[in-house]
Amino acid sequence: MPVHIPSTASLASPDALGMLPPALTMGFAIVLGLIVGSFLNVVVHRLPIMLERAWRADAAEANGQLFTDDGLPERYNLWLPRSACPHCGHVLRAWENIPVISWLALRGRCSHCRARVSVRYPLIELAGAICAVVALIVFGPSGKALAAFVLCAALIAASAIDLEHQMLYDEITQPLLWGGLIVNLSGTFVSLHEAVIGAVAGYLALWCVYWLFRLLRGIEGMGQGDFKLLAALGAWLGWGALPQIVVIAAVAGAVIGLAATLTGRMRFEEPLPFGPYLAAGALVTLFAGTPFSPSYFAWGN
Repeated sequence: MPVHIPSTASLASPDALGMLPPALTMGFAIVLGLIVGSFLNVVVHRLPIMLERAWRADAAEANGQLFTDDGLPERYNLWLPRSACPHCGHVLRAWENIPVISWLALRGRCSHCRARVSVRYPLIELAGAICAVVALIVFGPSGKALAAFVLCAALIAASAIDLEHQMLYDEITQPLLWGGLIVNLSGTFVSLHEAVIGAVAGYLALWCVYWLFRLLRGIEGMGQGDFKLLAALGAWLGWGALPQIVVIAAVAGAVIGLAATLTGRMRFEEPLPFGPYLAAGALVTLFAGTPFSPSYFAWGN
């Protein structure tokens, strides 16, 4: 089954959300996207810290040592403690947590110490809102739109973390892979058959590139998280979508990498995170469709 933009008639839905006035439905999507984007900021900031803390604790235990205090609260996760300024520890008040608006009102600075707050925060919140709106427009008020938004949210978080830490964590890619298979049990985006083949093909495609680089040049051409992410995208969008995703990712990565090198923002030999470009290719394919569909190669067509 190809990934495609549904016709106008298919936007009608018996779901409760579909019975709301269009303006109200759109407003709901925007608010939901902003709220989820705000939570994604927490994930992007805290998940690497949480995982590093867990790794250090495991290493200390393996060596028969006590894990020393790292300056973080004992309970540090995605929910606790409350959000605070990373510079001065000022706990954010409710109005300082309003997506985008609070950042603009404070002119991108902490209200207590006046330290700069990264523009990443409102950008991720806006990305969440844009993805929610596009999912609603393309798939209508439906479970398919919600599933598409979940995929978008995971890709936003994975991309932001990869850009900052050059890591694609299993804690994101593995649930994303299983989520794609579960979503496609009922053929939401593609058949389960195509999803399973997509997961296998996505992993093996970049795994082969990884080992080809190691054999020919003695270096790792990419991180293992990249082929885990492509496997997850294959599970969501099917094997027929993989060529387009990889082509878009490769072209975008090459263009941006070349531009960054020519402007002196990065060195030629400096590694370029590939996850965000795979995510970009996946989002284009999800919302704009692809001609690379298994139905084109089916017997009798």
